[in-house]
Amino acid sequence: MRIILRPIGVVRIRASDEEVRRALHGVDGVIEVYDRYVEGLKGLENYSHLVIITYLHRVKPGEFRLRVKPRGLVKRGFRLEELPELGVFATCSPQRPNPLGVTVVRLIRRDGRFLYVRGLDVFDGTPVLDIKPYNRGMYVSDFKSLKDILG
Repeated sequence: MRIILRPIGVVRIRASDEEVRRALHGVDGVIEVYDRYVEGLKGLENYSHLVIITYLHRVKPGEFRLRVKPRGLVKRGFRLEELPELGVFATCSPQRPNPLGVTVVRLIRRDGRFLYVRGLDVFDGTPVLDIKPYNRGMYVSDFKSLKDILG
């Protein structure tokens, strides 16, 4: 089976790679959606949070490990040598058979095709494959206001 995915946009951030790696709660940035997909953003501004699916483009194809140390815990005070090896599917490691990233961000505002967000944990230039509203079951509390839902 062959699967072809096409980016719908790209992540733009001003933080360095090292700042992204060290950030405990991610960094601020902009998701630039390509013009041909802008119509698909209608109504997205009614949500407070978004799920961003990315392609981790810096991982070399075929370069993955099935057991890794959860290195993200180092920024929470753990030492790398004291961390156990876990199965890659039990971690957020980018070294996966399919290097897809999934992150939940806070939507600060939408300006046309640009989504200003907080909490990104990917590097500048990361391709965006999909955007979904963060939805805990379509409760009214998931939206910024009831007026936004009803238009």
